[in-house]
Amino acid sequence: MKYYSLNNQAPDSSFENAVRKGLAPDRGLFFPEYITPLNEEFFEKIDELSNSEIAFEAIQQFVGDEIPNNELKQIVEDTLNFDFPIVDIEEGISTLELFHGPTMAFKDVGARFMARCLGYFKKDNDSEVTVLVATSGDTGGAVASGFLGVKGVRVVILYPSGKVSDVQEKQLTTLGQNITALEVDGTFDDCQDMVKKAFLDVDLTSQLELTSANSINVARWLPQMFYFMFAYKQLKALKKPLVFSVPSGNFGNICAGMVAQKMGFPIAHFIASNNANNVVTRYLDTNSYDPYPSVQTISNAMDVGNPSNFIRIQALYDNDINILKSNLSSYSFSDNETKTALKTIYSNSGYIADPHGAVGYLGAKTYLTNHPNVQTVFLETAHPTKFLDVVKDTISVDIALPPQIQLVIDQQKKAILIENYDEFKAFMLKF
Repeated sequence: MKYYSLNNQAPDSSFENAVRKGLAPDRGLFFPEYITPLNEEFFEKIDELSNSEIAFEAIQQFVGDEIPNNELKQIVEDTLNFDFPIVDIEEGISTLELFHGPTMAFKDVGARFMARCLGYFKKDNDSEVTVLVATSGDTGGAVASGFLGVKGVRVVILYPSGKVSDVQEKQLTTLGQNITALEVDGTFDDCQDMVKKAFLDVDLTSQLELTSANSINVARWLPQMFYFMFAYKQLKALKKPLVFSVPSGNFGNICAGMVAQKMGFPIAHFIASNNANNVVTRYLDTNSYDPYPSVQTISNAMDVGNPSNFIRIQALYDNDINILKSNLSSYSFSDNETKTALKTIYSNSGYIADPHGAVGYLGAKTYLTNHPNVQTVFLETAHPTKFLDVVKDTISVDIALPPQIQLVIDQQKKAILIENYDEFKAFMLKF
């Protein structure tokens, strides 16, 4: 498999190079040159396959022969050593829980897969690579956990001060070892801009091998397609059109779902459920794509004003908005609507969602109004205790802290405060 840059000004790349570099030399996102549908026999027998077997069959074409099959199977096994259950909420609506990994967020899968791939590529190489990651909440903790102790890899996480939850902050600032947290006086978009600028900075790139662990990296992004496959396996017997409502921030997750669809998974439609950061909702309404600075909400992991992965979605649909609209709906919901949804879900089903899942629920509910005969699945992307202040204040229920949260909640935060790119660059040059 070769990867090309979506800016179309760089040579094609191997999978290893795409993983190690993160971005193409022309600063474009890497994209697979083709997506091959899986054979009919795979879908006929999917009920008999384990999650790891499904994932291996799906990811193998994107890795090719750059990682031997036996090694790749082990990477997949190590990545997916937790469950992905479907929970029924109400008629026509289920949720797929993606929070049973070590940091209780959906990004655990991508972070663990990327860390293991990078570890494989570096096993006979003594050089050091520095992984840069900007986070609006859950990415930082997942990357910190996934890369903790990986030989030859240093991780620098940039996060916006005061704009992540207490638990999220503890997960990305308390591990130590090869993990460093930089607390940025700004928004997630400021953090993401610093990371992108670093890759263009010859002063840094001449001294450091840099890669990104945001979903711009193919090894972080592509494994997210597994979720949609696991959900299909569990819901196949319903024989109803399957529609996914995805709480969407940087749009890597929903884009990976669309790749699964291209591979033959019978997904009827996607819903991009937005909070007040609704650039894609407005784009589908107006045909005008106008990013703007992010605003803070209670579903903070979606507080992205300029989603990096949307260019990949456009590539999947040949930049034809009409084709895209036939497969994607998008709705935007306020914090008050999100809190009301948390209450509704709990009072009707006893289920405790997190704010991001509540936004996904609202998208599913809205779509069902005009499409009553489908089965919707909203992605529950993080455990509610990661947003305990919001959830407890909204539904007045005590939630026991899971073991993964208990491990970090009382640990001492260690972060370096920076205000601008010059301070970030100065830190990196001394790093």
